[in-house]
Amino acid sequence: MTDFNLFPLWNSLRIALIATIIIFFTGLFLAYFVRKLPKVAKGICDVILTLPLVLPPTVCGYILILIFGPKHPLGALLLEMGIRFFMDWKGGVLAAAFVAFPLMYRTTRGAFESFDENLAYAGKTLGLSNHYVFWRIRVPNCKNGIIAGTVLAFARALGEYGATSMLIGYSPYTTATISTTVANAWNNGNETVALIWVGINIAISAVVLIAINIFEGKEKGVKL
Repeated sequence: MTDFNLFPLWNSLRIALIATIIIFFTGLFLAYFVRKLPKVAKGICDVILTLPLVLPPTVCGYILILIFGPKHPLGALLLEMGIRFFMDWKGGVLAAAFVAFPLMYRTTRGAFESFDENLAYAGKTLGLSNHYVFWRIRVPNCKNGIIAGTVLAFARALGEYGATSMLIGYSPYTTATISTTVANAWNNGNETVALIWVGINIAISAVVLIAINIFEGKEKGVKL
């Protein structure tokens, strides 16, 4: 138990929260944009944007290293500007957002596609701006799908391991997350610490999923 500290919890939560904020806005706008594309273009975008969901997480991590690693052009340029992703907790945000994004995108696009466009047309005929229609009509009417996608993305980001371990590794008090701490504790034969962190991760994920179930239950109750 001497190896137990709460840094991995704090680090995992800040990585997951920041990644989820990034995923929320990028997923929202890309889902809205792709929805309006021609069928072929939509199919190509769907493949590209959903690919991280089906790729092995380690492959996602390797792709991020190829792009943002210090030995590669973009990574080297960013490093000169004082922006570091490789072996830094900020890289964990990048890895979590990359892997969890498809959950937000697919769920939100499905919600947008089920939206009654007559509501948007009615708003526009009343002189409402596209910005107003999007935020005050479309998003509220699709909120269940959007919230579900956000929650799923957060849960996925919180538990991300493969891409995170590839990009930022494991360093106590620097890059350690819950998932990498579990792996490190197990590799070092410290099963007690590993089990504690497994329990913490399960508890957080369960609370998040219970919250979304309660929310959906309330929504159904209101509709009834």
